[in-house]
Amino acid sequence: MDSEQPLPRELKAIDSASLFRLEERACDLGLSQRLDPAWVRANAAPDGTHYLWPALWHTLSHRPDVSRHLRWELLITLRTGDHVLSLLDVITDDFAPLPKVTSREEGMQVRRLLDRAPSVREWLLREGEGPGRL
Repeated sequence: MDSEQPLPRELKAIDSASLFRLEERACDLGLSQRLDPAWVRANAAPDGTHYLWPALWHTLSHRPDVSRHLRWELLITLRTGDHVLSLLDVITDDFAPLPKVTSREEGMQVRRLLDRAPSVREWLLREGEGPGRL
């Protein structure tokens, strides 16, 4: 991949099973931006829709075995109905088949949620759980 390759400008909408699979894959590969899959399973709405927005291309120069991948802003719908923001590293082969959001209205609504949702850490602190739960 060319280092000047632009970010894909597409919003992805994923179900909880896909979210769990991507978090577990990132964990298995030792990627740096991910959540504990057990925390995600315990807190993500089982039938919720979660969203990925590309943030940057990321390369692990110290790990040539891991290909360049996308770091996504991740909006998670929680069991409580709240939304929290995280980051998730997803390798190229895994992001292409994810379903795209094609509605401009839905995309704008998600962008507003991304801009104002607390981070997972902030949400945990607000809930009194502390960031050590991740």
